[in-house]
Amino acid sequence: MNPHITVLTLGVADLERSVAFYRDGLGFKTQGIIGAESENGAVAFFNLQSGLKLALWPRWSIAADTGLTEQSPSPTEFTLGHNVDSPAEVDAVMSQAAKAGAVIVKTAQPTFYGGYAGYFQDPDGHLWEVVFNPALASLG
Repeated sequence: MNPHITVLTLGVADLERSVAFYRDGLGFKTQGIIGAESENGAVAFFNLQSGLKLALWPRWSIAADTGLTEQSPSPTEFTLGHNVDSPAEVDAVMSQAAKAGAVIVKTAQPTFYGGYAGYFQDPDGHLWEVVFNPALASLG
């Protein structure tokens, strides 16, 4: 298998609140909520980078679509990494997230690998790591 991830979907409790956080608070571009006319169809997509989208979909819709029972979320299941080009940019993104209503879990600080990083949680508790890693700085 040649993995080619095109969409990362986050389960959310309140779709409108989460869209506002990402669109208005963090400045992510979206056409807004689409599919609200169909049962369990309301979703929002955000362009992250070429070929990759972030989707926000209510948890109960994911449960209905998969046939699984909705579970309590755990913020330590995974993290989303946002690599930036400098420690100053880490601080700027962390500040923007805090102003948007994110919970700062770990303030930005030097890392053991020579970088600089911090963590915040979105309104649903999803963990974002904002990181400057000198070895990955040219990925952007």
